[in-house]
Amino acid sequence: MSNKETYLGDVQDVNGTTVSISLSKESLTGFVYIDGQGYRVSQVGSFVRIPIGFNDLFGIVSQVGASAVPENQLESQNHGNRWMTIQLIGEGPRNGVFQRGLSQYPTIGDEVHLVSENELQNIYGQPDKPYFVKVGHISNADSIPALIDVNKLISRHSAVTGTTGSGKSTTVASIINALSDREKYPSSRIIMLDLHGEYGQALQDKAQIYKINKETSPRLEENELQVPFWALNFDELCEISFGEFNNEKDRNIVMERVHKYKLESLTKHPRKGVSADTLSVDSPVPFSLHNLWYELFVEQFGTYYREGDGKPIEKLAYETDENGVELKGNPSEGIPPIFKNIATGAGEVKVNYLPGNLNIGKQLLLLGTKLRIPRYNFLFKPDDWTPNAEGDVVQDLDTLLMNWIGSDRPVTILDLSGVPADILQTTIGALLRLLYEALFWARDLSQGGRHRPLLVVMEEAHIYLNGNSKGMASKVVQRIVKEGRKYGIGAMIVSQRPSEINSTILSQCGTFFALRLSNASDRSHITSTLSDNLDGLTGMLPILRTGEAIILGEAVKLPMRTTIEAPPKNRRPDSQDPVVYDEVPMEESQNPGGWGIKMEAAPRYDELVEAWRAQNPRIDKVK
Repeated sequence: MSNKETYLGDVQDVNGTTVSISLSKESLTGFVYIDGQGYRVSQVGSFVRIPIGFNDLFGIVSQVGASAVPENQLESQNHGNRWMTIQLIGEGPRNGVFQRGLSQYPTIGDEVHLVSENELQNIYGQPDKPYFVKVGHISNADSIPALIDVNKLISRHSAVTGTTGSGKSTTVASIINALSDREKYPSSRIIMLDLHGEYGQALQDKAQIYKINKETSPRLEENELQVPFWALNFDELCEISFGEFNNEKDRNIVMERVHKYKLESLTKHPRKGVSADTLSVDSPVPFSLHNLWYELFVEQFGTYYREGDGKPIEKLAYETDENGVELKGNPSEGIPPIFKNIATGAGEVKVNYLPGNLNIGKQLLLLGTKLRIPRYNFLFKPDDWTPNAEGDVVQDLDTLLMNWIGSDRPVTILDLSGVPADILQTTIGALLRLLYEALFWARDLSQGGRHRPLLVVMEEAHIYLNGNSKGMASKVVQRIVKEGRKYGIGAMIVSQRPSEINSTILSQCGTFFALRLSNASDRSHITSTLSDNLDGLTGMLPILRTGEAIILGEAVKLPMRTTIEAPPKNRRPDSQDPVVYDEVPMEESQNPGGWGIKMEAAPRYDELVEAWRAQNPRIDKVK
């Protein structure tokens, strides 16, 4: 191939990584053939090379035409449309390996050439390397696979962004499918936070699925999600259990009681790694929250008989039922005791409140309500992880962690669709902190993060990682993206509104899979977080096709416009748009329904209400 075929023009102005090029008359023909392959010349987003000695500099076209004329050339140029602006992104020896970054810059008069598909193959290619995974192909070169460097993708974090309907969930499913190839990566481990239950169907053959109130139908194999309350630190426990305290004094009283209960549990059931001297209120030691709640409830609301010997706590004045049985309640069921009212009149049995300084009645009533509601059982009654009155448990955290990140399947899906909305953010923060601290402290062990890294995929991240949020989830993820690289914990942030993601979190993502983004603030947020000056390339985001992404960052050698290879239709996330009118016959449609079919003879709105009340889209009658 001669240089004349690929020649575009000459360098006329260099300003940092921005280079202005005057195009030759021959390059304005618009379409050229090289080695039998047709190319559109000077398209925004296409690649060019600048030969300098034995090296080539590579850049991406960001502007073409009159807007690309340098300011100092405006008056002297008669034909202002014969200009092009490129952004330099890397270099490499002739026919050698491409590297990001620059060791030299072009000078005035250097020739600029079109990059052919064969040259792109040399840059992008290396499909035989085991640390590359294929997620699709280059959009304007079907023969070139889109390869992602696994090392950089996981250790330097990543983000998948795209407006609703752009193919974001399908892209995530494709990436996870590629990363969970057991032949290529027999020890891969990935954990997904799935807020809407979308990925169970897409990854069912590779994933363990954990869900609150798992379904009994055989459609998917699911396990019950359990998050033991005693594994949370004190701040998380307070947010989930007690809510906000009126003052530090009340908070400190509860803190001292939690520490006391953990110490008593540890004394009766010693556990490796912690002793009475090293125990803190945040140590993941089992204790009976039900008994703690009951004890505090009695002290807060209890009344006692003034007459008789003994301490007030030994003379509690319980109400009685019709059979004369005292209504002492039941700690394990969250049923509070009922006490007699105050009585100080003449001739009455004197009944007074217990002496004390507690002022946490609102918090205790809130916790008691949660202990009685079954939807909170995954926290307060987590099956084998539920402590008895002495703080003993059937299963410890090692079993829980083995289920989550040590099973025989590479992917674990934590389906959080059943988590009550009032504790969703705190629950997500607690889950992420448990995973982070477990791998952080075990970093030098065989199942620690350094020896076996973990990828955490966070779907719908804008809900719990927004810029205004000071919640647990945002704090933990900031710690993961800042420090996780050193300990083998990678994050993948998935969101349709990147502008709402905390800027600290997004700026730490080294790789971006940017699908179609129509909102200007979302696009500017992506552009501002990229290390490369690629405004021209990110300007293409509003016109990307569904399932097409611009991949930028450390996991790819060059930014590339990629057509993502979608999984088979029966292995796609449950996030497809409803069909309003389907041209395909109903029996052949993937989503039968819509306005084009006749109404049912007897619509079942009782099933609708049943699913609503059950907070589950798949009730027994709906398979």
